[in-house]
This record gives sequence, structure tokens and C-alpha cells, in this order.
Amino acid sequence: MIFDWGGTLTPWVTMDHLAAWRAYADVVHPDDQARATELAAAVLTAENAAWTLVRDQHVAFTLAQVLDTAAAPADERALRAFRDYWDRATYTDPEVAPMLTGLRERGLRTGVLSSTAWPAAWHEEVLHRDGVLDLFHARVWSSDLQYTKPHRAAFEAAMAAVGVDDPADCVYVGDRPYDDISGAKAIGMRAVLIPHSDIPVTQQVPVDVTPDAVVQRLSELPGVVDRWLT
Repeated sequence: MIFDWGGTLTPWVTMDHLAAWRAYADVVHPDDQARATELAAAVLTAENAAWTLVRDQHVAFTLAQVLDTAAAPADERALRAFRDYWDRATYTDPEVAPMLTGLRERGLRTGVLSSTAWPAAWHEEVLHRDGVLDLFHARVWSSDLQYTKPHRAAFEAAMAAVGVDDPADCVYVGDRPYDDISGAKAIGMRAVLIPHSDIPVTQQVPVDVTPDAVVQRLSELPGVVDRWLT
């Protein structure tokens, strides 16, 4: 079973993206509020343009590319402030560890596939902090790929990482009907929807797709798998 990260393994938290970049910009320009305001707006514009390409062409990107586009410095202290702002949205659902343990006891391999601009190391640190890093056989972040979900190449990368050749042997769990459910089913996976995320309108794509299962809590997943295995 392969999982999305934000909104799936971590409960959805609506964040102010401009405020996040303002936290970064205030460190870059601590004594010049006008320049900080201008920098935050420029980086957000670059980030929004990158997410538009994700939505329309499924092209992956990195934070480093966003900063380069905005002519913004890769200041370590400033990026730490950016990460600190996002911290409250990164905590793993408490049901993840027992759920993953149950899946592994059933002999299933587990993985992560997330569309993200963050470096892999940031995500790995978060999962380690929450004590779940080693419960996944593999973790794939689109910041290391050419394409994001729902592009089949992203799903194929996750399959290869967990050591599975046949998509029919995979289940993908996510919160987005377009990126997660339609992408997984298009490649031949089963797909489970967790329908609790307030996805920004600019990131939504209407799609006519039916998940193989809908769960309200991650703790329901082992039971879903049991029904499919019998």
C-alpha cells in the first residue's frame, strides 16, 4: 500500500502560504519591512506558478527552483523560519503507526508517494520525529522526480521503490480525487479516498472517478484490505 503524505498521513491544515513566505522574508530583510513584503510576494508568485504547472502538466519542481525563479536567496535561517511556520501542518496522524504495523503484519509492503516541493530530507526528518519513518519500506517525493501525480511516471517510481511490478498488486491511499484517485486507477491500482481535505480551488481538477473504497479514518484501512484479501 502506497500513501499520499499531506492530507492523508497528516491531517489537513489550511495554511496561509503568503504568511509562510513572509516568515522567510522577514529573516532575509529583518530591518526592511517593505523589501520583506516584496520578497514574500515574489516567492509566492513563483510558487503558485509552479503549482499551476503541476496541475496542468504534472511537472515536478523544488523549493530551490522557486527561489531561483524569484531571485530569492537560499538562506538557511530564512528557510528554517519557513519550515517552522509550516510545522503545525506536518504532524503524523496518531493512527498511522498502528495502521502501518497492522498492514506489515499482513505481509504488505508500505510506501509514500507525495507531490511536494520540499527536499526529501525535510520529510524524512518529520517522519523520524513522529516515529514512523522506519514503518515504510520506501518513500518517494516528487521533488526528486521529473513528474508529479497524477502522471503515471510518479506512480511507477513509487512501485519500483517498494519492489512491486504489477500495479494491480498496489493500493494507493490519498485525499485528492484527481491527483490521487484518478492517477492511481489510470495506472491500474486500486485507490482509497480519505475525503477530509479542503483542497484549494486553484488546485482542483474536476474528474469523474470512483474510488475502490472511502474511509473516514486511517484505522479502517486494515479492515478494507482484509475484505479484498478474502
